[in-house]
Amino acid sequence: MKHKEKNLFKSRKRKEMAVSLISLIIIIIMAFAVLFPIWWIFRTSLMSNAEIYKYPPLFFPSKFRISNYTKTLEEFDFWKYFFNTMTIIVPSVIGGTLTATICGYAFARLRFRGKKFIFSLCVGSMLLPTMVTLIPLYIMWTKGLGLVDSYLPMILPYFTGGGAFNIFLIRQFIMTVPRELDEAATIDGAGRFRILTNIIVPAIKPAMIVVALLIFIGLWNDLLQQTVYINSEAKTTIAIGLTNFRGALKADWSLTMAATCMSFAPGVIFYLIGQKYFVEGIVMTGMKN
Repeated sequence: MKHKEKNLFKSRKRKEMAVSLISLIIIIIMAFAVLFPIWWIFRTSLMSNAEIYKYPPLFFPSKFRISNYTKTLEEFDFWKYFFNTMTIIVPSVIGGTLTATICGYAFARLRFRGKKFIFSLCVGSMLLPTMVTLIPLYIMWTKGLGLVDSYLPMILPYFTGGGAFNIFLIRQFIMTVPRELDEAATIDGAGRFRILTNIIVPAIKPAMIVVALLIFIGLWNDLLQQTVYINSEAKTTIAIGLTNFRGALKADWSLTMAATCMSFAPGVIFYLIGQKYFVEGIVMTGMKN
């Protein structure tokens, strides 16, 4: 009997090891599939145009041409574009994170008439395609408020709740915080604001970091709205600058890829810093209704 149990245990262990090994191989293949295009862009940015068109293609450059980045910086005004982009992103991230936290707290903890209906409208607004609201919003900002060639149409909306998904994310996270903590703080004489700042905010830091990360990435890559609202060269962002740079160079792929690497590097760095919280925030989103 003991011998049978021992064999069963060994058989189960072998199966678990086999499953783990297969899972690891699949993960490695998927990781390679995701990272390969990034490596290909980086490798192209360090090659000459003659090497790029070689067949069969080279996996590694024969010589790492760092000078491509120097040449790119002469024509691609990266630091001006970066500063302009951060002028939009910094206030939007701060305003969006703070207002999404306040709105999420209201939907999770406060009682007021029509709360469920308003929350349903808020979540339902995520189903609206961007193109549906783009023209009415453009008319409102430019014709109604006179904000032509301005960053404000991209910044101000984040001071009104931070976006429907961000409110939903924060609300779901707050729902996982025990209400008993609020009740104990209320007995001690704490008001709503103090409960929010001293109890809720420290408990939902991962969700707030996720919201900041999502807003950052969304604005960094938002070519459509930036093209619509920005008209002058002086206010050009990285997304617009990269598009113009790529069009101007035509066939010079080495410099185009160098500019592309410089453009996505800040976003990748920001994501790597907050990836732990990003995964935790997404996992915890649906824990409690």
